Amino acid sequence: EMCIRDRCFFPKRSCPMALLLPTVAVETLLDVTPELLASMGVDTVLLDVDNTLAYHGSQEPFPGTVEWTHELRSRGFRVMILSNNFAKRVAPFAEKYDLPFLSFSIKPLPIAYFRAIHKLGARREKAVVIGDQVFTDVVGANLSRMKSILLTPRGEEKGFSIRVRRTLERPVRRRIARQSEKKGGDV
Repeated sequence: EMCIRDRCFFPKRSCPMALLLPTVAVETLLDVTPELLASMGVDTVLLDVDNTLAYHGSQEPFPGTVEWTHELRSRGFRVMILSNNFAKRVAPFAEKYDLPFLSFSIKPLPIAYFRAIHKLGARREKAVVIGDQVFTDVVGANLSRMKSILLTPRGEEKGFSIRVRRTLERPVRRRIARQSEKKGGDV
């Protein structure tokens, strides 16, 4: 079982980090299989760009990710890019992946998540947000009452704000690692 967080969507006294915990954590996007998504009960996937589809700031997709999105769509999954970046950053990815997108999403605020679900004709309880940041992707998914899959960041990130967020994420990622060890290595 790869679940990190039970169905506790908002913090409780017994689970103060619940808002920060993903439903599932894996290394890369390619570790997210259609079978995993089906086991989570989802039919809609909302994807971040940086460190999910490509290195931060790069215009070159990670190998295999374009094909991954095509495979999901061929199996009936709805897929959309949801990013805090501006359209000039997101539009080239949307074109390469042949996917709809929402840019300048102001994650973790739920409004863009709801707009994406509405645009796709989906239901939030059947949606999963996939990204590499706890304080945007995971918190936004939890506030929107959607499932989330947290990826491990890849590559060097130079911006001050991202370095601060990564420092603040460390306790969450340590908790995920401890839970993974307890479950015999599954992330």
